[in-house]
Amino acid sequence: MAGAYAAKAGVSRGGDGTIDVLRSIGGVRGLAESILPGLVFLVVFTVAGSLGPALAGALGVAAVFTIVRLLQRGPATQAFSGLVGVAICAFVANTTGQSKVFFLWGFVTNPAYIVGMSVSVLVKWPLAGLLFGFVRGEGLDWRRDRHRLRLYNVATWILTAVLALRLVVQVPLYLADNVVALGTTRLVMGLPLYALGLWLAWLVSRPAGRASAGSGGPGTVPGPRSQD
Repeated sequence: MAGAYAAKAGVSRGGDGTIDVLRSIGGVRGLAESILPGLVFLVVFTVAGSLGPALAGALGVAAVFTIVRLLQRGPATQAFSGLVGVAICAFVANTTGQSKVFFLWGFVTNPAYIVGMSVSVLVKWPLAGLLFGFVRGEGLDWRRDRHRLRLYNVATWILTAVLALRLVVQVPLYLADNVVALGTTRLVMGLPLYALGLWLAWLVSRPAGRASAGSGGPGTVPGPRSQD
């Protein structure tokens, strides 16, 4: 169950039990697909000062990524997920005539994830434990160790804090109609910030007595050896 959950969450590991943060967030393509539509929208809107061209640009970029995935015979759900998300944001923004609404979707999904992660800690099934326990080869054995459970609780709170920080910073910008600042913070606090949170959560929850996980940098985090 833990393995299936981790696989669906996109957590990637190497043959030696390491977690690759870049691959876990979709690699370079995942970063591009996450960042470029919003970046194009922000740049075009800032330069042109018009909502229509900005929305068209964002949709165009998302459509290109979708077509590329389909041509490479990628999973259809994965190919269309990004395009559908951008299309929903563009439709709502165009309908309301407010450019800031293009960034509204994150204010819906982030609270949902925050609640889910918080509940996972309260019921003693912390999300980080399900993800990292699989990567480290611990399965669900960590739940019988109070120390390991506590560390995975802390790791889950770190990921939760990343999502909460997004709301704390971005909601005031949304309410202030500061589209440029909102779009910029959305780019910076998107996958790049999540990758940092994922890395820190991994470091905090690493088993005692292992080699320091900090030496490999945030790209590839050393994990336990093969006996795990």
